[in-house]
Amino acid sequence: MTTDSVRWGILATGGIAAAFTADLIDLPDAEVVAVASRTEASARAFADRFGISRAYGDWDALAWDEDVDVVYVATPHAAHRAAAGLCLKAGRNVLCEKPFTLNVREAEELVALARDNGRFLMEAMWMSCNPLIRRLKALVDDGAIGEVRTVQADFGLEGPFPPSHRLRDPAQGGGALLDLGVYPVSFAQLLLGEPAGISAQAVISAEGVDLQTVAALSWESGALAALHCSVVGGTGTSASVTGSRGRIDIPSGFFHPDRFVLHRAGRDPEEFAADPADGPRTTFRHEAREVMRAIRAGETESPLVPLDGTLAVMRTLDAIRRRIGVRYPGEAV
Repeated sequence: MTTDSVRWGILATGGIAAAFTADLIDLPDAEVVAVASRTEASARAFADRFGISRAYGDWDALAWDEDVDVVYVATPHAAHRAAAGLCLKAGRNVLCEKPFTLNVREAEELVALARDNGRFLMEAMWMSCNPLIRRLKALVDDGAIGEVRTVQADFGLEGPFPPSHRLRDPAQGGGALLDLGVYPVSFAQLLLGEPAGISAQAVISAEGVDLQTVAALSWESGALAALHCSVVGGTGTSASVTGSRGRIDIPSGFFHPDRFVLHRAGRDPEEFAADPADGPRTTFRHEAREVMRAIRAGETESPLVPLDGTLAVMRTLDAIRRRIGVRYPGEAV
């Protein structure tokens, strides 16, 4: 990099790409210089909306644009392996939306490509970059609630989603687990690491994807996690971490909280609230800033969302899918 600004390319033009780009253009040290879609018309409409100078009707052109420092891959997750792999091979740094890939085999291929090419790669797990989640993790790591005993988390959408929707399409990696369950799993593993034991049950749609899944994870320390995801019922998106000497509750929106409460015996509950200066709870700025910090520092991965941690989450998601019997076209899980 030879400029003070980090120059971004956006690959895909859907809702998540638009939300991320809207936050990027508000950052003084970020510049969105190019966007790509499968059609030039879609790319041009996105470029016009956000004042982006270059619009490409194919992914290759963006991947090989030497003026792009990092590409944000915002395709549906069934295309993450192909899109991110193309960019890494072309020498671009990559921020890839969650879930990182369809399965751990694809994830391992992307990590190997990044490491072989000396490129930065990170899963866009914005939860792990959230200042309040980082504060919660620091409290847990410092022993504020003692030894972690249980983690509970849920994420469900009310729907209903028709069979044609991407959330019910096996070809697009549909189902509750990969789209929503990745958050409870990532939250539990952020605090406890990769589990030693995994069990799961699910309700499977006629198309062969999970409509809702419950998973129980266990660790050699004796800790347990009870996790739930659904595309047939809206949940409170709450989370709780119970330790030997206390408990932390996130009452809603655990993956982008505005507050959490620390409970300890003999003390009044302590509420930790998000700093208004950090922006709205839905902001992607923390994630973008971490990517730019790492790239400027010459780092090839982020300590907040390390690649080994992403691979561990993908292994857990694969294991849950094996237990509930969900496979996607062309894979052997």
